[in-house]
Amino acid sequence: MVGEWQELAIGDLADLHTEQVNPMEHPDTLFQHFSIPAFDEGQKPALQRGSEIASHKFSVPEGAILVSKLNPRFPRVWEARLNSGLPAVASTEFLVLRPRGRTSSRFLKYLCLSPTFFAEMETRATGTSGSHQRVRPDDLLSIKVRVPPLPEQRAIAYILGALDDKIELNRKMSQTLEQMARALFKAWFVDFEPVGTKMEGRWRRGESLPGLPAHLYDLFPERLVPSELGEIPEGWKVTSLPDLVEINPPRPLRKGEMAPYLDMANMPTRGHAPDAVVDRPFGSGMRFINGDTLVARITPCLENGKTAFVDFLRDGQVGWGSTEYIVLRPRPPLPEEFAYCLARSEAFREFAIQSMTGTSGRQRVQADSLQHFRLPRVPAPVAEAFGRAIKPLFARSSAAVRESRTLAALRDALLPKLISGGIRVRDAERVLSGHL
Repeated sequence: MVGEWQELAIGDLADLHTEQVNPMEHPDTLFQHFSIPAFDEGQKPALQRGSEIASHKFSVPEGAILVSKLNPRFPRVWEARLNSGLPAVASTEFLVLRPRGRTSSRFLKYLCLSPTFFAEMETRATGTSGSHQRVRPDDLLSIKVRVPPLPEQRAIAYILGALDDKIELNRKMSQTLEQMARALFKAWFVDFEPVGTKMEGRWRRGESLPGLPAHLYDLFPERLVPSELGEIPEGWKVTSLPDLVEINPPRPLRKGEMAPYLDMANMPTRGHAPDAVVDRPFGSGMRFINGDTLVARITPCLENGKTAFVDFLRDGQVGWGSTEYIVLRPRPPLPEEFAYCLARSEAFREFAIQSMTGTSGRQRVQADSLQHFRLPRVPAPVAEAFGRAIKPLFARSSAAVRESRTLAALRDALLPKLISGGIRVRDAERVLSGHL
C-alpha cells in the first residue's frame, strides 16, 4: 500500500447505471448519442433525432464514465460532459459507471485508462474474435485497483486533466485555423466571391472590403462567364485534375527500409493531422513526402472523410502507408495545401464517391478515374496569393498539433505512474513546469 491508498474493486468506486430508454419513442427529440463510431471519430457525441437512433440505449447521467466492453485491446473511455437541456444516450456496447461519493469522476476516467486496468479487461474478455470480444459487466466491476483518498484523487485528476484540457484547446484552435483556410478556398475557387462582389458593384478599385485587401481584388476578373462547370471567372479555363495536381507521384523508398508508416486507423476524419505515425520497414504501400495530401479511396473510409495533409516528416524523409491511399500533389504555382482543401471540398468528395467501383463492401476509387475530375485552372497570381494567405494558417495549426502530441506523450507517461502512486502529485507538477 502507498500511504493511505487502498486496494478496491471498481464496483466499490462506482455503480453500474443500467437504465435504458428507447429514442424511437421520442422521434422528434434531439439526443446526444455516445456511440462507438462517435468515439472513434473524435470523441464527440453525435446529435441525432430519436427517429435516427434505431434501438434501445442506456441513459447517460452527468459525470458518468463510459467504458467500452467491446474489443478491450482498444481502450475507449469517455467522460460524459453533457450539453444541458439535451437528453443523452449511450450505445449498449458501453458500460455506464456512476462514481460514488468518495470517488472523483475524472480520477475514475484516468483509472480506467491506465494500462493495468486494460490489461485486466483483456484477461476477462470472452468471445471468439479479438474485434468482437466483450467484457461482462460483473467482470469489469470485479477488477481490483489501488485508490488514494479523495483529495489526492482530485489532485491527480487535475494534473492529467490540465494536460487534456490544453490538448483539447489546441485541437479546437487547429480546427478553427483549418476551417478558415478551407473557407477561403471555397470563397475563391468554388463560390468566386471576389468576382461576385465586383459584379454586384460593392467594390471599387483600390478599396478593401472585410476579409480581402484591395490588391487581392485586383487579381480577380470583373465577371463570371458560362462553362461546362457552370459560371466561372472570365479568363479562367476548365481543365482536368492532372493538369493541376499530380496523382500518386513516385517517391523513392527501398524495400525493408525503416520509414514513418501511417495506417488507415490513424487517418483523420476531421482535421489534417493523423493521430499517430510509427516507424516500420517498407513493404508495399503508397509513399509520400511533406506537402502531399492523402485520401482514403476505399469504402467506408472515403465516405467517412479520412484525409490527411503530410507535414509530420523530416526534411527529405519519405513515409508510407496503406495501398488504399491516393496521393495528391499540386503543381506549382499552386500551394501544397490546395490539394488538401480540394480533397475536403464537397464537389471532389461527391465525384470520388460516385466513381467507386467493385463488389459491395469493398468498393474503391481507381486513381485513373480522378483524371476525369474537372475544375477551373487557377491563374498563377491568384494561386500564389492563395498560398501566402493559407500557409500561415496551416503552419499555426500544425504547431498546435505538434504541441498536443508532446503533451499527449507526457500525459501517457505520467498517467500510469500517478494512478499507481509511483510518482506523487508534487513531483508531477515539477515535470509539467513550462508545459502548461
